[in-house]
Amino acid sequence: MASLRLNSGESCLLFLFLSAFAAEISTCLGSKVYVVYMGSARNEEPDESVWRDHQMLASVHSGRMEEAQASHLYSYRHGFRGFAAKITDQQASEIAKMPGVVSVFPNTKRKLHTTHSWDFMGLVGEETMEIPGYSTKNQVNVIVGFIDTGIWPESPSFSDEGMPPVPAKWKGQCQSGEAFNVSSCNKKLIGARFYVSGYEAEEDMTSKVTFKSPRDSSGHGSHTASTAVGRYVQNMNYNGLAAGGARGGAPMARVAVYKTCWDSGCYDVDLLAAFDDAIKDGVNILSLSLGPDAPQGDYFNDAISLGSFHATSHGILVVASAGNDGNVASATNLAPWMITVAASSTDRDIISDIMLQNGANFTGASLSVLEMNTSARIIPASEAYAGYFTPYQSSFCLESSLSRAKAKGKILVCQHSGSYTESKMEKSVVVKEAGGVGMILIDNADKDVAIPFVIPSAIVGKGTGRKILSYINNTRKPMSRIFSAKTVWGDHPAPRIAAFSSKGPNYITPEILKPDIAAPGLNILAAWSPAVAKMQFNILSGTSMSCPHVAGIATLIKAVHPTWSPSAIKSAIMTTATMLDKKRKPITVDPNGRRGSPFDFGSGFVSPTRVLSPGLVYDAQPDDYKAFLCSIGYDDKKLRLLTRDNSTCDPRPASATELNYPSIVVPRLKDEISVTRTVTNVGEPRSAYVAMVSHPRGINVTVVPRRLVFERYGQKISFTVKFKVAAPTEGYRFGFLAWRNKKLLVTSPLVVRRVSSPSDMGLI
Repeated sequence: MASLRLNSGESCLLFLFLSAFAAEISTCLGSKVYVVYMGSARNEEPDESVWRDHQMLASVHSGRMEEAQASHLYSYRHGFRGFAAKITDQQASEIAKMPGVVSVFPNTKRKLHTTHSWDFMGLVGEETMEIPGYSTKNQVNVIVGFIDTGIWPESPSFSDEGMPPVPAKWKGQCQSGEAFNVSSCNKKLIGARFYVSGYEAEEDMTSKVTFKSPRDSSGHGSHTASTAVGRYVQNMNYNGLAAGGARGGAPMARVAVYKTCWDSGCYDVDLLAAFDDAIKDGVNILSLSLGPDAPQGDYFNDAISLGSFHATSHGILVVASAGNDGNVASATNLAPWMITVAASSTDRDIISDIMLQNGANFTGASLSVLEMNTSARIIPASEAYAGYFTPYQSSFCLESSLSRAKAKGKILVCQHSGSYTESKMEKSVVVKEAGGVGMILIDNADKDVAIPFVIPSAIVGKGTGRKILSYINNTRKPMSRIFSAKTVWGDHPAPRIAAFSSKGPNYITPEILKPDIAAPGLNILAAWSPAVAKMQFNILSGTSMSCPHVAGIATLIKAVHPTWSPSAIKSAIMTTATMLDKKRKPITVDPNGRRGSPFDFGSGFVSPTRVLSPGLVYDAQPDDYKAFLCSIGYDDKKLRLLTRDNSTCDPRPASATELNYPSIVVPRLKDEISVTRTVTNVGEPRSAYVAMVSHPRGINVTVVPRRLVFERYGQKISFTVKFKVAAPTEGYRFGFLAWRNKKLLVTSPLVVRRVSSPSDMGLI
């Protein structure tokens, strides 16, 4: 064996080389992707921005420019300034202390919040989606951007037949990639980009089949885009369910796609790159059916809040989903400059019938078109436990937990905890592999959303589940039969707020009501990616589905009122909403049918036939959002870092309640407080409105003045709302303020919580 002999000089050089190599390995292994955010964009050339980013990175890489460039992923330079890079925690800490840096935060992964609905809301027509008294033909000049999983361009929902040329204002591009080229775009799909650097820096892309291009491999992005602005498609259906013609809310509007979401989610650095490009490209509306886990972090350590702040500053309305957690204070996308959407039902439900041999009949949620021809024995899955699994573990129908000898030929009653890591579909696969012929799944979270199964199956809530188990436990030979899924109409109150829809109050700033609005998000049929199960259309549920409904409505408003600000459009959607269902009764919340509140639906269920004529709007400009930031603790230094101008905070900033928002929340009322709002007349030039108040229980509400008289279009009038404790109350109480004239009702929710001592100052 040869030996290696080195003299002292060579030994020293080798030691230095190995030390440097070890340090480099250590740095590499300890590094991760960070966002470095530096506020509003400056007037500098794009190449200069990149050069400055490399200089900052070089300063934490001991001046080594090659390492700085290798660590760099993105430069954000159009709508705002900043960059993304792979650096160590120590380097991130050093950069956070540098002049001009607002925040530095890690590359967090966001989750996706996953035609009849438009008829249900009152919009008619196949292509125009006209609202009586208004022309929405200008929707061909409105560009809607979707930050999502991409698009399937060949879907009939994105046909450009009969559409005029692409608007001259469009500055975007159609980016080529795997199975996608420039010709994949058309006069409907006018732009498509994809962002993968942040994802590749964190995960292995080879784990699942995907397209390294704007092409949609999951179906989610195609579904959301077609829900908002898809063309009319005849006889759209899912395996025969929910059949009929379907279209988006603004079928002639243009689509721009920003694919940032991949198999496991959407990373911050990619999301911010998409926001940056969308601002430059010239989109009018941005729709994001995704969000952070609850509880959400600070606004400027959150990519969606940060990106939407700058989009709004550039006149772009951002519509986002509230999330699917379903619990109190679980809503996300909480910033006041975006509109946040909760999910409701329509009057169409998709169910399977469950028949017990004792004559009892129940219904469960299902998209399975499979059916049992005869009845079969029904047992709790816990009785079919196998191997080392306990009966309790087997009750959840976990993989390999069921004994084939015990399950064969039977219907199994399985449990579902409601965890995101549990797949309802997979449970039906486990039952099938064990020889089961059917499954009843008890959803202990009561989020009984219909999904497809591989055997006859249905999802029931805890109450129905208890009744079925009681029948089994008290019957010598219990039998049951599960029927094929079917579409039913008008069986339940509608709309109802879905059990999974995330709820308020606002975890970060309780003075801002979230969610803002509710729209259909339960069993929504829309376009899909044939890369998944060879289907062109699919039925999905989630606030991911309710978000594009509101994006479509915002598009119609933008078409008719192109000069309105994002906040004016948001106000029109919120103040025209209804808190009543189709039978004129208060909107209820699944699963137990309790009466809903603004923490469930914000201002109410969206009313698209009223949004074009709201009469009055609560407008807010970038300066108003700056004042809001001052009210929640930002000082002059922090504010100027964000805005890159000479903005200052008032020495005695107002409360966050004073933001000119279309709803009013007073989360900590001790005795009395006065809140000011300003409305802008966008109705008839000469008009008058009178205040109507529904008082929150135990609270007196006084409005001054009680009558608003306008002389011209665009005139602004301020008024004061005084809240005074009248009787002891606990928790939040709800009411509303409505400005009424002969034709219109401009309604704002009132949300008040009385506190009697410092110990009562918590969130809930």
